[in-house]
Amino acid sequence: MSSAAWHARIECGGRVAGAGFLVTPTKVLTCAHVVQDGERAPLTVTFTERPGLPPVAARVAVHGGWSGGTTDLGDLAVLELEREVAITPAALAPARAAHGEPPRKLVVYGFPSGFDEGTLAEYRTTGPQLIKGEWIQLEAWRAEGQPLARGFSGAAVTLTDTGEVVGMVTAAAGAKGVRNGRMMPTEIMARYWPGLESLVPATAPRRPGPESLAPGTGLAPGPGPADRARLRDLVEKAVRAGLDCEPEALYTAAADPFDPPAPEDGFDSLRSAALFVLSELDGPRGAATVARFADRLEALLCAPAPSAAPDWSPILVELGPSGAGQDLVRVEVSAYSGGRRYPVGADTVPQARLRAHVQDRIDAAARYLTPGTDELVTFALPRDWLDWPVDRWESAPDDPTPLGCAYPVVVTDHARRKGGARHVLTRAWQRLDARTGARVHRVECGCPEDPKKLRLMLRRSDGLAGFAAAPHTARARPHFDALVTAPAPVILWSRAGCGAGDGPQGGDHDCTGTAFLDALDAHVGAVPPAELPRAVLALREEADAEDGHWARDIQLLWDDPRCFTDRHERAVHAQSPVA
Repeated sequence: MSSAAWHARIECGGRVAGAGFLVTPTKVLTCAHVVQDGERAPLTVTFTERPGLPPVAARVAVHGGWSGGTTDLGDLAVLELEREVAITPAALAPARAAHGEPPRKLVVYGFPSGFDEGTLAEYRTTGPQLIKGEWIQLEAWRAEGQPLARGFSGAAVTLTDTGEVVGMVTAAAGAKGVRNGRMMPTEIMARYWPGLESLVPATAPRRPGPESLAPGTGLAPGPGPADRARLRDLVEKAVRAGLDCEPEALYTAAADPFDPPAPEDGFDSLRSAALFVLSELDGPRGAATVARFADRLEALLCAPAPSAAPDWSPILVELGPSGAGQDLVRVEVSAYSGGRRYPVGADTVPQARLRAHVQDRIDAAARYLTPGTDELVTFALPRDWLDWPVDRWESAPDDPTPLGCAYPVVVTDHARRKGGARHVLTRAWQRLDARTGARVHRVECGCPEDPKKLRLMLRRSDGLAGFAAAPHTARARPHFDALVTAPAPVILWSRAGCGAGDGPQGGDHDCTGTAFLDALDAHVGAVPPAELPRAVLALREEADAEDGHWARDIQLLWDDPRCFTDRHERAVHAQSPVA
């Protein structure tokens, strides 16, 4: 309580009207009746625990609908401060945290007549029963203590042991000699101001076994007031900044393996994800998850704005069965440069001439690229062809250098080049742009995960996966298909990974696939996802010069649809009768 600088004195027209408390850097909660004259006289807020901080002008931003009577509902107001204040906001707790056996002591900080600097009153709840569905009854902790009086309205009711706010004083008993009052619990306050939902935990912390109880509280030690306040502050900053983030991915990345999973229908906002973290997690593990969630959110807020488009100049090579015969392949090649697509050719060629034809078309496509830009050769292949060693094809008829050592070469699934998958992948890359490293999810060759669960997990996280077994093997194919369909933006594997049935299973340190994943972690863990094609190019160059190199058969599925946009194409409405 000694550091609770968030207690506020509300003045209207220069006279003390009541109390309030800071809940975000720019918002103060109080009673509607405290500021009922706020439209006729200027409102100011003073933080008395910060003597050097001048009063801050404020206005009523939200009104709970209170209509003027002592028993009327909605006696809540939200004040918008003229400027942010450098004070940590109050940490809110659910109303049920106010009750217990023995009763929990509550403290109220108000400004009755003669106490402009503030004074304290000690209270407890009579019970959890709501009065008129709106208030909890308060009764004095001691008969000789400070009674509630004018000047306490709008004051925060706090737990003495944690400093968390469980409610707001709205009224005193009114009868002489009666030391009772009423508070509006935090969960009711959130009813009148939806912006409070992410700040108020939905339930009281669960009560585990006695061995894990915090001394004197009867509750498991969990996220403290400072952690809660920091997370709430970051959420409000993110909302004000219009931060575009995926709440499920944020929670999944921060959660401990033993934390509850995100709701099946996901989170509808960042606020709802923060509320889940604050209300569903307790104990030391919960405190650590709250801290990680806040750290990741802060990193997103501090991350530099991503560039409008990647700096690649791609050459797209699309291969597929022609339909005219098993030995014939349909080949379409395009170049993308300066925001425009340049068709190079569309042909049907026999497989015996395929490599020479692709060499010729890539050479022709390179002429359309802006000088000095970085080429990216992308092969869009049918699912069954994704393991083709296109990076090992010769660069030219008179140059045996592997194509993957001359250019960054990646593959992608041709079926994903549709509108729905493009949209999902674009959103994924907007998140990946902020990543400083490529943390790859390991899919071991004996992966026990259900393919559907693996797909869901990758969609909720960053969508980077590494396979120990080649995709065509029986043990890897279901998982591989699930991630390609997801769609995962980045998948890496070795074409020489674990075979279909012989040799050690996943997890054995002698497994070639496990060794590949270990080396992959060591070499790409610090590489931003957008830079992986360049990193793999360097690995292929090393492997070409060294026998037995672990990356000789590395395959990179890397799919950023923003590389393949053509702003010069005419946009036609999908339902237009003249399209």
